[in-house]
Amino acid sequence: QVNLVESGGGLVQPGGSLRLSCAASGFIFGNTGMSWHRQAPGKEREMVAEITSDGLRTLYSDSVKGRFTISRDNSKNELYLQMNVLNPEDTAVYYCARGGSLSWYTPHPDYWGRGTQVTVSS
Repeated sequence: QVNLVESGGGLVQPGGSLRLSCAASGFIFGNTGMSWHRQAPGKEREMVAEITSDGLRTLYSDSVKGRFTISRDNSKNELYLQMNVLNPEDTAVYYCARGGSLSWYTPHPDYWGRGTQVTVSS
């Protein structure tokens, strides 16, 4: 069974940084494109970043482009999201997901983690 577990969330000051991790199991991680999404209070879930199975291509939402970096370590079955210059609008529950628009076989995510809370506040 596919399992995705996020970690690394927490409280951070505006302008600060956080690095989220997603531990994946139950599938061949290295063959699969992955993505990060977030859902802020009262708002719809939105795509944040996507990455191909080999990590060579990435895609970001306009709201995070230039500030966030998605990466992966296929030897560890882990997905990462480096978040810099955080602002209160980044406050949300962040989810990792299997698949995304860069994935050939899973253009829409089919499995999701439970999420990790990121709160940006002074």
